[in-house]
Amino acid sequence: MLLTYFVVQSFNFTPRGAVTAGKAVEVQDAEHALRLAEKLAGCSAGVVAFSRKGDPSSGEFEDAVILYANGIVPMLEAEVAVAC
Repeated sequence: MLLTYFVVQSFNFTPRGAVTAGKAVEVQDAEHALRLAEKLAGCSAGVVAFSRKGDPSSGEFEDAVILYANGIVPMLEAEVAVAC
């Protein structure tokens, strides 16, 4: 059975200036993901909200769909670098 997960991931700076991931938060739906991501954008180095469909019993998942991104988001920066 295919399920859709909605996740918000924030990123912050360490005292030495490195970027580190905060705790990923699973939320109810896309609207909640957008609201939370926009709220976290004001106090984080970066934030991304995404959805991902998959079947937990088989472990097969589709690629994530980015709903919102702001600031420094390391995984997106890596994708852009590969695409260039």
